[in-house]
Amino acid sequence: MSRVSGAVLESPVRMQAAEQQIAIAARNVVKSFTTRGKESVILDGVTIDVAEGEFLTIVGPSGCGKTTLLQLFAGLQPVTSGSIEVDGKAIQGPPSGIVYVFQQYGKSVFPWRTVLGNVVFGLERKKGMSKAERHAIGREMLELVGLAGYEDHYPSQLSGGMQQRLAIARALAPQPRVLLMDEPFSALDALTRAKLQQLVLDIWQKLGITVIFVTHDIEEALLLSTRVIALHKSPANIDIDLADDFAHPRNLISLGEDPDYLAMRRTLLSSIYRQEGLVYEDGRGR
Repeated sequence: MSRVSGAVLESPVRMQAAEQQIAIAARNVVKSFTTRGKESVILDGVTIDVAEGEFLTIVGPSGCGKTTLLQLFAGLQPVTSGSIEVDGKAIQGPPSGIVYVFQQYGKSVFPWRTVLGNVVFGLERKKGMSKAERHAIGREMLELVGLAGYEDHYPSQLSGGMQQRLAIARALAPQPRVLLMDEPFSALDALTRAKLQQLVLDIWQKLGITVIFVTHDIEEALLLSTRVIALHKSPANIDIDLADDFAHPRNLISLGEDPDYLAMRRTLLSSIYRQEGLVYEDGRGR
């Protein structure tokens, strides 16, 4: 377990990365936007390796560039400078094997398709796969996320939590190598959120895929991850990089009593609070 000894921690996960296969490699990534002739730098020199099978969570102040970084990983936006590589090849657009789950359900599902129709959508262009094979995979994914029996329903007939389960099933159907999740539970009630957190953990452990997850919730980050990075406020770079290797199964009740968890939570919150000018640590502002 990494111990909290300073603002930037060396993650055992990162130190082991050289011995593991790297899913995504970002090198000195800069992302800027120009509006009315004025350039705004969002990300400024981000360098990071994401190891195969890692569950990496990105946290940081609002507007610091978390979602922008995730979209760069997905190939939804180009980098301004630097590079992001998958298997040693620079991302030029959405790469195969990487799937993005949006925060808003409407961006991840088609309202005019049935639940099963949504899940098999990403399989319909696979050559040599029959309809029966697609539907078999779709039903398997629905079983995995707890939606068996809802194949013929439409998204509008599902609760918010069920729609997000559907979005996850649809993302998993093509058997992605990397799953990108942008605050997928932020609009859900606490109990539904807890259930979906456990679902994602179970899926990650069962399938062994790489997950990169964005959240504002420090407790959620520490519950889910093998590694957490916190970004500086824009222009963003990495402020904190720490391993999160608590034993599984995990839950917030038991974690909340662990001194290491409390120290890690304090470090991450302190980084965010300090940048927002809020009171932190010993009760005094900085």
